[in-house]
Amino acid sequence: MVVNNKVSTGLAGLDQIIDDLRLGDNVVWKVDSVDIYKNVVDPYAAQAQKDTRNLIYVRFGIHEPLFDESVPIKTYQLRPEDGFETFVAEVHRLIKREGRYAFYVFDCLTDLLEYWYSDVMVKNFFQIICPYLYKLETIAYFALIRNVHTFGTIAGIRETTQLLLSLFQVNTKSYVHPLKVWRRYSPTMFLPHLIKGQEVIGVTASSEAASLLPGAQRSENRTDYWDAVFEEAKKHAGKDTEAARKTKRRLMGMLIGAESRILDLCDQYFSLRDILLIAEREIGTGFIGGKSVGMLLARHALAANGGEKFTACLEPHDSYYIGSNIFYTYIVQNGWWETRIKQKTKEGYYKYAARLKDHILRGKFSEDIQEKFIQMLEYFGQSPIIVRSSSLLEDNFGNAFSGKYESVFCVNQGTTEERYQAFEKALKTVYASTMNEDALSYRAARGLSDADEQMAILVQRVSGDYHGENFFPHIAGVGNSMNLYVWNQNIDMYAGMLRLVFGLGTRAVDRTTGDYVRIVGLDDPMRLPPADLDEQLRFAQHSMDLLSIRENRHASKPVIDILLEDIKTNKELFASLDTKTMARMRERGQKDVRPRYILDFKKLLRDTGFPARMKDMLSVLSGIYDYPVDIEFTANFDSNGDFKINLLQCRPLQTTGFGRPVSMPEVVNQKDCFFATRGNFMGGNIRLPVDRVILVDTREYLKLPEQDKYALARQIGRVNAALAGKSTMLVGPGRWGTTTPSIGVPVRFSEISNMKVICEVAAQALGFMPELSYGSHFFQDLVEMEIFYAAIFADQRNVAFNPDYVRERPNILPLLCPEGRIFPQVIHVSETEGLEIFSDVVSQRVVCK
Repeated sequence: MVVNNKVSTGLAGLDQIIDDLRLGDNVVWKVDSVDIYKNVVDPYAAQAQKDTRNLIYVRFGIHEPLFDESVPIKTYQLRPEDGFETFVAEVHRLIKREGRYAFYVFDCLTDLLEYWYSDVMVKNFFQIICPYLYKLETIAYFALIRNVHTFGTIAGIRETTQLLLSLFQVNTKSYVHPLKVWRRYSPTMFLPHLIKGQEVIGVTASSEAASLLPGAQRSENRTDYWDAVFEEAKKHAGKDTEAARKTKRRLMGMLIGAESRILDLCDQYFSLRDILLIAEREIGTGFIGGKSVGMLLARHALAANGGEKFTACLEPHDSYYIGSNIFYTYIVQNGWWETRIKQKTKEGYYKYAARLKDHILRGKFSEDIQEKFIQMLEYFGQSPIIVRSSSLLEDNFGNAFSGKYESVFCVNQGTTEERYQAFEKALKTVYASTMNEDALSYRAARGLSDADEQMAILVQRVSGDYHGENFFPHIAGVGNSMNLYVWNQNIDMYAGMLRLVFGLGTRAVDRTTGDYVRIVGLDDPMRLPPADLDEQLRFAQHSMDLLSIRENRHASKPVIDILLEDIKTNKELFASLDTKTMARMRERGQKDVRPRYILDFKKLLRDTGFPARMKDMLSVLSGIYDYPVDIEFTANFDSNGDFKINLLQCRPLQTTGFGRPVSMPEVVNQKDCFFATRGNFMGGNIRLPVDRVILVDTREYLKLPEQDKYALARQIGRVNAALAGKSTMLVGPGRWGTTTPSIGVPVRFSEISNMKVICEVAAQALGFMPELSYGSHFFQDLVEMEIFYAAIFADQRNVAFNPDYVRERPNILPLLCPEGRIFPQVIHVSETEGLEIFSDVVSQRVVCK
């Protein structure tokens, strides 16, 4: 019965002791078993039904149902095994659906440990849901099994709930001991009370109370369930028993994820002892994420399949893993989960992302987590580290997330406090990158906007050495077991390829400004794309990325400045003297000409075992995955030329393959086609209708001030959105997606994601030069979105490019985007019904007509 906002528990004596329930109350019962919990659930439910309340049973536990099927009660059957965020979101939706004044019975919260394995996550769930229930003036019953949860979990739940009651039995008698009753008080309220039917009688005598409580109030300062599971698992390490195999599979489910092809590979190559060693280097609880799993799996698989051949040349790793549950806990403890829920809705997906990103950058970690971070930094000392994203879906089959989330270098210089602040800033930057527009668009495009995308972190020691005031590896890059950049018909695509740079590998995975990487076909590492000496010099790497110890930051410096210093190995492995340029300088009267170099890697590729070892490594990994693979690596050389390879990352290579052979059309008159070229394309064999063409005029674009070039890029994004679902080709000068407007259009990938074909037009005299960025994050985006790429070198022989083919048609840009600055003199959008693009890998031809 309701008196004002007062509600009955169904036990008249208990109502009297606690001064009734109040609308908004969350009631947590500490019990020894679910059967004892039922003793208070049954009268509460009966009273709610008698009062014609909207009674709801939230079912998720592994224990027997709290209600028989004969009881007429609305039941929601939920699946906590689908992940914390998915489960919480479903509970939040049902509470919102049921509205105000609903009455709830939740299964025992302790059972959530069987799915999430972490006390912290049970506390997080309660701290999210309890305030929402209170806000809607509901009544909700929860239970916790006594002496299972940590002190921190009980303390967090006590702080959040309105009522915390201990329910126990002594010699068949039932007692209730109120521990917290919010905003109510009486002189005997917090004494133990005997339950006799509807009566609840206070135990006021000290002798009787003393005999009851020691048995019921045992210490809650227990080991976290997560740690207890791993501690128990150590008993099975090194044993070849069914129990050991089951234990390993269970721990892999806790650290690696649900059933999948990757999990099966881990089961094949990880021992139970391997899994326990991973857990020892995890901070917090939860998954270690796709990037960490890929790196570890590749290392173990190479050791198993190549033995000394690979282990002798692999640099050891001593990485740390920040569990995915820390990401969720960080959001919950800082009070942002409501914003998180709004961001996960269709209407709030982009709207609330910027707000949540700003929150994440300004939050605070709990003191115990801060202490664990400091201990990790003390382990690394002043060695540079890199803080890398390792989300649950990242680097898996079908979802690479290449470059969508941040990685941040920490040079790790300064006092302990300064190094900690730099690390925490890096960690928050990676967390905040989950709200980047490109990451959001990527997830939405792949149907993952509602997925339980948990963000773990991989903290790696940066591979390399100190060279004066700088720190860097000798070489780094990307390796692919299948080479789709085939510029010569004799290339064996199955031998693989490398995208190689001097210094840190950031230049290998990003499209760098005014600089180029070395593409190496591993069937013949010395084979180069057609180019004369001047072109080889121009399209080589001229700057390198490194960590500046003095400046305590990631920096770029001219290669020539570094090569003039001692780099602790033979610099001729990576660079050849540029005698032609040096001779020209002397001819001009310059004296004391210092050495000039071309980064061509000739000696490395011709005289060392490095390319053969990389080829073998890629072949073995591809065989293990039964799928093409993509790796990131560094390598360092000693004074004798011996090398150590650091395998940083391994994932399935997202590729559409070559496709079926295409019958190529003849081009009798070059003016009869939009363009025709040889080579310089990626995307296999295609024959694709083109409904629309977006053409950016090179000379008109060049006239724009820099600010307008950024504005034009945003306009391209609006056109991209307007043409969603159409087969559209985008054609423009230089490099799409560059951050430097002087060499291309600075679009974000989300602003060109609806394109079917992207073309980069060379205008060498004007400073626009495409980059065949096979192996870069940009390339991975193109492949995953099944976007065909072609570079058009209009000045070369046997290349036709007729922009008037498009310009002579009406410009529909004003119709697509009538508002704001639309740049019709620069952007021309035409309907091109009947236009098709054809490509053939074998003949290396592309024709659009």
